[in-house]
Amino acid sequence: MKAIFFKSSPSPTRMTPPASPLHLTFSESLMEENIEAAELIITKWDSSSDNHSSSSNASLFSDDNREEAKLYLSSVKGLQKAMQYLVSHQASSEMLVRAQALMQTAMKRLEKEFYQIFKSFRFYLDPESFSAHSSSSRPSASRSSFSDLDEDESENESRDENDSIPGAQRVSLAAVEDLRAIAEAMIKAGYAKECIKIYKIIRKSFVDEALHGLGVDRTLNLQKVQKMDWEVLEVKIRNWLHAVKVAVKTLFPGERILSDQVFSISPAMGESCFAEISKEGALALFAFPENVAKCKKTPEKMFRFLDLYEAVSNLWPEVESMFNSESTSTLRSTAVNSLIKLGDSVRTMLTSFETAIQKDPSKSTVPGGGIHPLTRYVMNYISFLADYTEVLSDIVADWPLTIPSPLPEPFFGSPDNEESISSPVSVRLAWLILLMLCKLDGKAEMYKDVSLSYLFLANNLQYVVGKVRQSNLKILLGDEWVTKHELKVKQYCSNYERMGWSKVLASLPENPTAEIPVDQVKDHFRNFNLAFEETYTKQTSWVVPDPGLRDDIKISLARRIVPIYKEFYETYGGMHLRKEMWVESLVRYTPDDLGNYWSNLLNGSGSSGSVSSSASRGGRSG
Repeated sequence: MKAIFFKSSPSPTRMTPPASPLHLTFSESLMEENIEAAELIITKWDSSSDNHSSSSNASLFSDDNREEAKLYLSSVKGLQKAMQYLVSHQASSEMLVRAQALMQTAMKRLEKEFYQIFKSFRFYLDPESFSAHSSSSRPSASRSSFSDLDEDESENESRDENDSIPGAQRVSLAAVEDLRAIAEAMIKAGYAKECIKIYKIIRKSFVDEALHGLGVDRTLNLQKVQKMDWEVLEVKIRNWLHAVKVAVKTLFPGERILSDQVFSISPAMGESCFAEISKEGALALFAFPENVAKCKKTPEKMFRFLDLYEAVSNLWPEVESMFNSESTSTLRSTAVNSLIKLGDSVRTMLTSFETAIQKDPSKSTVPGGGIHPLTRYVMNYISFLADYTEVLSDIVADWPLTIPSPLPEPFFGSPDNEESISSPVSVRLAWLILLMLCKLDGKAEMYKDVSLSYLFLANNLQYVVGKVRQSNLKILLGDEWVTKHELKVKQYCSNYERMGWSKVLASLPENPTAEIPVDQVKDHFRNFNLAFEETYTKQTSWVVPDPGLRDDIKISLARRIVPIYKEFYETYGGMHLRKEMWVESLVRYTPDDLGNYWSNLLNGSGSSGSVSSSASRGGRSG
């Protein structure tokens, strides 16, 4: 045992305050009896005495010595009353010096017992044993409670209540009762400083060790954090997110309850002990997110910053309630500053993300009019942002959206005018999507073929709508937003069909069943063949990644072209005209052939490169 825990010499001036009126009737004979009774048991358990018994090396508060412990504490209480009487009536008597010496010996023993209980029941006095109970309830254990030595009936009742408590929990509660009884005795005897010193040393060591076990690095200052590679820091953040939850939900509440129970006689002392043992570790814990917030800010770090903000924000009520004293105000300030700095960082990264969209440098077109990398990146990013709606609501609540310049595509509208969008988060995310769509509109102009540019816009807007439907963006942006943009996709598809297949439609007569000269019939078949082959060959490398949209386009094309061609075919290219030589050479496709060709259209394969062999042979299939 460490000598630092015990006083080495008597202190004549160490005594309790003057006696209360209750003690003024304390008789001299009873005073002498109390001192003699106390001397017997205190000397018996004094291991430094020359005539100490073998029991003095055992634990006074073990199960085998419960009655002895009760008698010991009762004797200390009687000795205290005797000393109060002597101070009032015989302040200069040798009896007072004798009583003071006995009291100091008793306090040394109680100090030792206080320390040994913590050491022996270390694994029972962990925070999880206490964080599950209310600090206001202090059930006694299967071992004796020494707080009310004369209330045996109440003690028996509390024992009955404990029959349903698990064994390990009963042990921990019993140990706390012993600690509380010792603390009460020492505080009343004027030895609060010694008791508190032991408590703080032991429990601070426990808290520091627990935080270390959770991976909290107290040496991780701002300079070290700023020098870390992001991959390394990201691992630290994930670890911190776990550690802070355990610390705030279990470790610190357990220590708070333990302090309150052990020092129930003096709530101020319990508060002081809790603050002292937890403050340093808690400060290191909550300084970490503030240090992270001061690092370089790039959009890819956004979600870890949001995780940190969410963790601190969610735990703030517990932090504020638990560390509510003036001595822990620095800790509360650190947690608040972490939220402020993280919020500032998130706003900075949102601004950087917006700027990155506006300044996307890519100049090349996507082959086949497929999904642009900007679309995938932005929509994946925004979909993840939508998972942090509650956090973002706090961060952007007082951050109004400003539109820096006129929109390149006014027909998209402004997010502020969207009736289905109301919350600041919804407006912010709708604005980011709008910026991207405007940027894509500019990229569509890079395609030389106008119909391909419309297909590109349809593909990318369909991807956007799909991402909205599959994520929390659906809730944020609303059904009206989705419906509006789905209609826009249909408009793009219609423009693609009109521009991309206009030559094919123009090659057929307006009235396919009207009687026309043979030369015109030949021209129509010849022009149709050329237009269809040219259009089909060109579009075999075009792509529509969304299966549903691809099918819709094919169905729409078939409805536009096949009925007209079928009527014309049946009128002038049917089997009843096979005797005409020109029919075999010019009527290359049946209506069914068109359906077969369209089945391979917009897959982006580009494998055929031209129409199939029936066309190259100039013959009709079937």
